[in-house]
Amino acid sequence: MKKQLLIFLLLAPLLGLFMAGMKIYYDLHIQTYDGQEKMFTIKPGETFGSLNYRLYENDFIKSKKLFHRYSQARGIMTDFKSGDYKIEPGTTMYQMIELFLSGRSITFPIAIPEGKNLYEIGQLMEDAGFTSAKEFIKWAKDESYMQELGIDVPTAEGYLFPETYNFSKRASAKRIISTMVNQYHTKTEDLDFSHPVLKNEHEVITLASVVEKETGASWERPMIAGVFMNRLNTNMRLQSDPTIIYGIYEEYKGNLTRRMINQTTPYNTYRIGGLPKGPIANPGLEAIKAVLSPEMHDFTYFVSKNDGTHVFSETYKQHLKAVDYWQKTPANRRGKSWRDLKKEE
Repeated sequence: MKKQLLIFLLLAPLLGLFMAGMKIYYDLHIQTYDGQEKMFTIKPGETFGSLNYRLYENDFIKSKKLFHRYSQARGIMTDFKSGDYKIEPGTTMYQMIELFLSGRSITFPIAIPEGKNLYEIGQLMEDAGFTSAKEFIKWAKDESYMQELGIDVPTAEGYLFPETYNFSKRASAKRIISTMVNQYHTKTEDLDFSHPVLKNEHEVITLASVVEKETGASWERPMIAGVFMNRLNTNMRLQSDPTIIYGIYEEYKGNLTRRMINQTTPYNTYRIGGLPKGPIANPGLEAIKAVLSPEMHDFTYFVSKNDGTHVFSETYKQHLKAVDYWQKTPANRRGKSWRDLKKEE
């Protein structure tokens, strides 16, 4: 009898430990969330206690104590990443923990077209429910942050690479900007930025941004780049309307006036020689390549045909005739739109 009691006393704690271990294993790896598919958001800077409480209150987990003890034992209480997570029926506590540690939050696509400037991109971000335009613009203009991103320039203008991205709704402006700048580095890493006229990469991007804004036709970019190179080579001003607009962008209301054209800014290429102070938009890869390999020709003028394409001229006299025909003849302007060109492409 004493022997049996001794065996019981020895085995009981082991059995208790075994049962407790099985319960922990069950709660972590077997028991699942059995509600409907839901979104769960971990807020930036949220405490572990708040996270644990909300998971329990929303029935995602059955035990706050186990979630706390397990996270504490692994040393991961401060490692959960903010974001929006999709919790599906059948998800175990362990799978939730690994999901929150991975940072694989729900992302949403946003398309950034070629030729948008940082103000427009900021507004696109805000309209899509990401960061505010104000916050985006603030960090895009933060020179010290640009240094951190590896671009020795005052703002991110020109380096916010146009593409379709996927961001979490909780992504910060800084993270969005760094992702876009890193994509610029990735897309251009194989390009040779040495140029017979332009001094450095920043000048190439600056002119590429002007080329991007001047034409809606992809095949025209090398020709437009060639026109600007001809002007630079003869000390002729670039005289690009988009540069005027960028220099006064925050006050521009959509109508370019004579006063604006005559207003001297570091970007108004009607009033200053050479390139504008910096990029006026964010060019795509083809516009950058067009500046690096411009088409060789004798054209120094071009005028819009009102459909996204242009007529090119060698002399000012030829240019004036083209202006009369394409811009001053109502029939040639009526019903034309660059959007028709986009449909053809």
